[in-house]
Amino acid sequence: MNGSVQPSNHGPALDRRYGQTAPVPTAVRRAVRGGIFGNFVDQFDIFLPIIALTPAATDLFGPNNLIKSAGLVFIAALLGRPLGAAIFGYIADRLGRTRTTKVALVGISLTTLLIAMVPGYSVLGSGTLLSIVGLRFLGGVFLGGECTSAVPLAMEWSAPRRRGLASGFIMWMSPWANATIAGIVFVLLSTTTPKMYSAWGWRVPFLFGSALAIAMLVYYHFAVVESPTWKHAVKEPNPLKEVFVGSHRRALLQVFVLMSGLWLLTDMAIPILTGELKVASHLTPLSISFTMLCATVVSAVAMLAAGQISTAIGRRTFFTSFGVLAALLAPVTFLVIFRTNAIAVVVLLVVVLQVVTVSGYGPVGAYLAERFPTAVRSSGYGVGYSLSIVLPALYPYYLPALQAALGQQAAIAVLLGLGGVLVFIGGVTGPETNTVGNLN
Repeated sequence: MNGSVQPSNHGPALDRRYGQTAPVPTAVRRAVRGGIFGNFVDQFDIFLPIIALTPAATDLFGPNNLIKSAGLVFIAALLGRPLGAAIFGYIADRLGRTRTTKVALVGISLTTLLIAMVPGYSVLGSGTLLSIVGLRFLGGVFLGGECTSAVPLAMEWSAPRRRGLASGFIMWMSPWANATIAGIVFVLLSTTTPKMYSAWGWRVPFLFGSALAIAMLVYYHFAVVESPTWKHAVKEPNPLKEVFVGSHRRALLQVFVLMSGLWLLTDMAIPILTGELKVASHLTPLSISFTMLCATVVSAVAMLAAGQISTAIGRRTFFTSFGVLAALLAPVTFLVIFRTNAIAVVVLLVVVLQVVTVSGYGPVGAYLAERFPTAVRSSGYGVGYSLSIVLPALYPYYLPALQAALGQQAAIAVLLGLGGVLVFIGGVTGPETNTVGNLN
């Protein structure tokens, strides 16, 4: 099989760019760390505007249509991701994962830095919103490129028995990224006046995000090398074509269905749940923050465990079982949350909801990498992961109509059930993948 070279535990890995030789275990650790912290950078940048811009929305976007403006900023990056995955996936499959990751990190850093420098509404008027939306779309292109290359590289370096755990570590950075943004914004809001935050406070998290991308760029430049798997693989002339209309199109469709279900579960169980707790529960804002913090911590640990469990029982078995569990438990748990006033019970139920929805991401890094061969791995991984984000993220445009027909919370429960069903369908229609030893 092409690209089936398995690194030994003792042999050297030659970094031809610098003429240096590093032991394979060291190269493995560096690549996996790159995937872990690269995903932190990715998730930090994706969710940054939701948390950081909200307190300054009026001064940035004007007094009208604030919800619509905030939605445009968030969706712009999500629409850019699939384009970036297609562009950079092709480059990563043809020219290498590490150089593609570095180019993407430069783009992430620059676009995030430019957003931090955009003047407010009093200076540009509607130009502020247009500038941020444009930069977010461009940033989304680079974000799609970063995950397209960094995670497959980490998986190619990982031994089969540890691939699920490595995937869990990579994916669990998403809740920690959200918690980090929330912490930074909380400190800023606590130490500045609303006027100060609107003038410059919101820019600090964006500057921090830009610096994070630069730090990862430096790390990749000096520490991470290409995997022997990619080096020895026969390169596909047009990997993107093979993924969309060639021999791997069915794999892409199956991954798209599975990932759409996971993203739908996530959207309903985090941003939608948080909003519903604010308007339909008896919890104070502080209690809601505490509740979501507990759920974030537990779901992160569960995500890590899920990655390892998928290695023990098989990725296909994991996703089919998880889909059934989510379809049955998530809707019921969500509805029961709003039928109790006891804070301890609400916290427990929200934690359960997070575990049966968000923790399903644990094996995703390993599964998507195993689902596509080396010659098209970055293209398949990136497009499958990023394209599936879009439809679930457009819920502000279809959820209100569904709520008008079914009821405020019943509609959300239905979408949670649908998310579980999609995960089950995606899992059951795909093959078992972790029987693959060396990624080929």
